[in-house]
Amino acid sequence: MPASPGRVTGPATRLVNVESRAPSGLFPSGPPRPTFREPHPVRIGALLSGAGLTAAWLLSFGLLATSARGYIWLTLTASAAAWLCALALMRFGDRGVAAGVAITTGMGVAVAAGLVVQRWLTVGWPLW
Repeated sequence: MPASPGRVTGPATRLVNVESRAPSGLFPSGPPRPTFREPHPVRIGALLSGAGLTAAWLLSFGLLATSARGYIWLTLTASAAAWLCALALMRFGDRGVAAGVAITTGMGVAVAAGLVVQRWLTVGWPLW
């Protein structure tokens, strides 16, 4: 497809206004800034699949608990395993899935921390 008159093609593709005049020099500008791109971009499908699987992982551990103390400890244990998995995925696998795992695990730990605070304020320290 041939390039349109208002478009410059090449390694630094950017839109150019054909009707504009040359700058006056009052506001000096240097060469065009480089465009940086992520070599391994995070895709939304991978992020959502990692988030969904991690939510199921934390739910399955949370359903095993019989008390608030058990829920907190099981959630922290499952979260530690999920974070290790996210680190491995970040290094050797898909960064989108790793981001989904990390985000959902952080939310799961926040729920467990909220339960700790709620139980601490009403009953007493729940973990010992």
